[in-house]
Amino acid sequence: MKNILKAASVALAVSVSASVAFADDAKPAAKTAALVTIAADELKWVPNPANPDVQMAVVWGDPAMGPHTAFHKFKAGFDAGVHSHSSDMGIAVISGTLIAGPAGGPEKKLPAGSYEFQPHGVKHTTKCDASGPCVIFVSASGKFDLTPADAAKK
Repeated sequence: MKNILKAASVALAVSVSASVAFADDAKPAAKTAALVTIAADELKWVPNPANPDVQMAVVWGDPAMGPHTAFHKFKAGFDAGVHSHSSDMGIAVISGTLIAGPAGGPEKKLPAGSYEFQPHGVKHTTKCDASGPCVIFVSASGKFDLTPADAAKK
């Protein structure tokens, strides 16, 4: 019985190893990864396509086409109103105090170092406290868009 278990174990190990080897052979050659470094003074700030009052500095991907990461800068007192996005967005507050909450729900002040996750399709508010400008870092699962809640009703 021990010999049968040993043989079965060896056969399983060989078949798993072979599967991994064949899967690796089927993959195209990987590109060599490169380190990307961007100093704060090298960021290229441009108007956000959804609102020219918001500045955006893309660091990876293309927000018009798909997944991307970017910094967003809001003026003090900025209010995007109730809206949603078609992509999931993870947000880290870099500076200032972001004010966010679900549509109709309580808003929460998020100082620098805070995090928020905005699932696609969920209506919410995004504001910047009047005490100063806000900078956030966004990692989005798809293209950037903003659908105002009242536009969705029409």
